[in-house]
Amino acid sequence: MPTNLYFTQGKTSEQNLYEDLIIESLKIYGQEVYYIPREIVKRDTIFDDDSVSRFDRAYQIEMYIENIEGFDGDGDLFTKFGVEIRDACTFVVSRRRFLNRVAVYENDDNEPYYRPREGDLIFLKLSGSIFEITKVEDESPFYQLKDLPTFRIRAELFEYNDEDFDTGRFDVDVVEQRQAYVQIVTLSSSTGTFEINESVTQVNANFTMKGEVVEIDNSGTDLKLHLAHYGATDGEYHSWTTTADITGDESSAVGTPSSFEEDLPVEAMNDNFNTTSQGGDIDFIVDFDESNPFGEP
Repeated sequence: MPTNLYFTQGKTSEQNLYEDLIIESLKIYGQEVYYIPREIVKRDTIFDDDSVSRFDRAYQIEMYIENIEGFDGDGDLFTKFGVEIRDACTFVVSRRRFLNRVAVYENDDNEPYYRPREGDLIFLKLSGSIFEITKVEDESPFYQLKDLPTFRIRAELFEYNDEDFDTGRFDVDVVEQRQAYVQIVTLSSSTGTFEINESVTQVNANFTMKGEVVEIDNSGTDLKLHLAHYGATDGEYHSWTTTADITGDESSAVGTPSSFEEDLPVEAMNDNFNTTSQGGDIDFIVDFDESNPFGEP
């Protein structure tokens, strides 16, 4: 016998109406984001961790940002290793919209995809930031009309760790160009046209090198390929050589390498710091004034 003869909670029509209102509100007050699933290429079976990950899909969906006075987290921290930005954010997404916009394309029999997953990414166009999901709450608000219409997603600013980005969106994939460990290969001659995001191969006598083209510089007299995620197929450390041509796997372009150089933004920053400090302007970078002579400066 029902607890109340005059009112019935959990009617399907009321639940659908409630969810429709939530979806409409999220479209009005929410922000356009891109949900980026993580694909684990190689799993560490000892620590159950993803040693190699790839992001090659992005789904547009609306999410509401609970933060109204700025991002959560520890903010900007100045450490001996540099500046760390530890922003965090809380997103709210409709369960129905997520299932229809994301899960239906990611679902398979071996690994059901019924909710946002920890480790997946959210690209917030509003700030141009990429956040990594750390916690998903699926019972907030708690059974309104005996229904759970939303997911509440807790996310932190994503720290790039040489993952492969090929989502097709430049504003997302650019993180690979800016932060990946890149080696610049100068070609003295080439035939054909190399393409961005294609794999290249160099077959040597005892090993084969593979890499991905993340940027092409043809502003000078010689063509320069910026190669990321490179390494030898035998699992050992090798470097590119000038004795064998580099071939594009998709474009079939062929180039003869003449020199190599590393593109490390951190080293460029350190060189700039050393040059400035040697010139006597180190006070411009670091403030050595003592604000408390009786304790810590």
